[in-house]
This record gives sequence, C-alpha cells and structure tokens, in this order.
Amino acid sequence: MNATTADAAAADPGRIVLLTTSHRVAPGLLSWPAWQALRTADRVLCADGTHPQLPYLREAGIPVDEAAPTAEELVAVCAGGHTAVVVATGEGDPALTDGLARLAGSGRVRMPELELLPASYDLPGARLLDLVQVMDRIRLECPWSSRRTHESLAKYAIEEAYELVEAIEDGDRDELREELGDVLLQVVFHARIAEEDPDAPFSVDDVAGTIVDKLIHRHPHVFGDETAATPEDVREHWLRTKAAEKQRTSVTDGVPLGQPGLALAAKLASRVRQAGLDVPLPTGEGIGYDLLTLAARAESEGTEPEAALRAAARAYRDAIRGVEGVEG
Repeated sequence: MNATTADAAAADPGRIVLLTTSHRVAPGLLSWPAWQALRTADRVLCADGTHPQLPYLREAGIPVDEAAPTAEELVAVCAGGHTAVVVATGEGDPALTDGLARLAGSGRVRMPELELLPASYDLPGARLLDLVQVMDRIRLECPWSSRRTHESLAKYAIEEAYELVEAIEDGDRDELREELGDVLLQVVFHARIAEEDPDAPFSVDDVAGTIVDKLIHRHPHVFGDETAATPEDVREHWLRTKAAEKQRTSVTDGVPLGQPGLALAAKLASRVRQAGLDVPLPTGEGIGYDLLTLAARAESEGTEPEAALRAAARAYRDAIRGVEGVEG
C-alpha cells in the first residue's frame, strides 16, 4: 500500500449498520444479508446484554461487544474504513440514532455511511403473537381475568358481537376496527381458559389449526382439484363438505336455538329451502306465528329479517330523538 492509498483508507469514514430484529420471530432466524454483515463487520456491538439474539450470534462464532457507545464513539470506531454493526434493542436505540442525526447535522465530522438493515421482520398477523402473550399475563396476574370461566364470559361474546354489528351498520371505520379487536379478544380469552382444562385442554394454536384445516377442506376449488365458477358453486361445495363432516341426520342439526328469534326462524326456513323440503309453516294464533311467517318470507326474498328490523328500529329511534329535540 502506497502513501496515497494509506491516506485514502485513513480518510474513509467507514460504515455503520443498524441491525433490527423482531421479537416475534424466533431468535437466530436472520436474513442472509444480516448474517453477511455480521460476519464481515470489524466490530459488532449491542447495548442489551440480555438481547435474545446474542446467544445465537456467539454460537455462530460472531464476537459481540456488550457496549452502548455514544454517536461520537461509534463514528470513531468506524474511522479508517471500518464497519460497525449495532444490534438494535427492542426500542431501536433512539438515543444513538438521535445522536448520529445531531452529529451529522453539526457538520463537525465526516459521517460514516449509515445503513438500516432489517435482520428479521414481522409477517402479516404477527401482532397476534403479542395478543396471545398479553392474554397469558393477564390471565395469570389480573384478579378478575384469572377467575373467568367459559360460562362467565359467554355473555360478553354476545355483547361484543352485537357491538360489532352496530359498528358495521353505522359505517364507523374506527369503531369497526376496535370492535373487531374486542371480538378477537373473546376468542383468545376462551382459548387461554381452555388450556387449563384438566381433561381436554386445547390452545389458541389448536383453535387456529382447526379453522385452517376446515377452510382448506371446504375450499377444494382453491386448495384442490375441483372448480367453482360462481358463488353458487362455492356454496354447493361448502354445504356438501359440511354435510359429510358433520354426518347430520336432520337439516335442523347445528342450528343454534339460542340465537335471536327472527334469525332462528330465517335459518330454519333457509335450511328447508336449500334441502328442497316441502314443510308448511305451522299455523297458530299469536304474534309469534306472524313473525315466523314474516321471517320465512324475508329469507325467501333474500332479506335478513334481523337486519331489516334493526334498520326500522333505528328509524324509530331517530324519530323519537327528533321529537325530543336530541341531535345525533
């Protein structure tokens, strides 16, 4: 190396690589560019001695200095064309990055090249892992949540479902997002309780696995060799595979009797119509039989009677508030 080359190398400010990872991805599962950066770096630093990646990096033969350098110290480390990789903490080391930004803005030093390198990143749905972890802790530490049972929670599932429907009908996107979260919580909460059953425990992974298997099995036109060109074809596939799975003896099997009355009546009428059965509606006196007839008629016309009645009731509510002089 001649003097000119040596001077150029000494003047090279080097390179800083800020390596970020996701705690939702198993430690040690890093991208190939991340491993390349780690193996070729002159120094690897991490401010958090308990960082979950450290054991795996050391097992791979990569020395890691447990240090929290200031921006000035890190720039000095890189001087002379060296590369320093900083394994970021979960918070992203804001003190260091802010310090580097201030130092660059001051113009006092020649800054190294700065690269942000995601070594692992979240896939869609990754935040569900956070929900499971939060629910685990709440179940263990919250006096109210730790005492809940499937039975004591059941009413909340119904309430949250109704609030979700209201958000949909109101067209409120913020409320819709929140209510979807509340419904999701019910699923995760019940699954967490189910883990503790002494006789037949199951987890949220079992719940997810069951619905994944069901969806794949009932969509052979997506995951198999069958074809479905229309929504009607899809419905036929669904009903056929569902009937084979459940091995039901009556079209009424599986219809929850605890659902709202209009919805129950419409569901029974739908099952009868789809099965091609000729079952006259029962006759009798009283409003119940009148509502049954109306619900069956609505179903045959493609109208959801519960939704139709709610819309009418909303109009009635608005009229009442108008008379009262109440806005909104």
